[in-house]
Amino acid sequence: MPTTNPAEAMFAADEASRGLGIELVEHGEGRAVLRMTVTRAMVNGHGLAHGGYVFLLADTAFACACNSHGPVTVAAGADITFVAPAHEGDVLVARAEERTRFGRSGIYDVSVLRGDEAIAEFRGRSRTVRDTTKESR
Repeated sequence: MPTTNPAEAMFAADEASRGLGIELVEHGEGRAVLRMTVTRAMVNGHGLAHGGYVFLLADTAFACACNSHGPVTVAAGADITFVAPAHEGDVLVARAEERTRFGRSGIYDVSVLRGDEAIAEFRGRSRTVRDTTKESR
């Protein structure tokens, strides 16, 4: 059965995220839940999950949430605050929720959790890409 949901279609084409074992667990209008297990290859020199991988998980959840409405939407910017370390073997869940959309812009919050414990808080700012095919006619 072909995927018709924009978030599913985008995630299916995201080889970078899927190659790291990230799974799209749940999605809907303006929201998404993704999961990733921290592997040995994701651990830094301190024995902790590298922040780049935690950011990537949050960013992918953000992308799924902001693309759930249909038009192609990209990140205009994002910030992350690391709250607690993650370790090899930890299962991290990123929960993305839309806060607001206005014009071609949006704001989304993503919580990265290990069980009930916060690992990181991410805020993403989105921008819907203009349909340049209509402008060139």
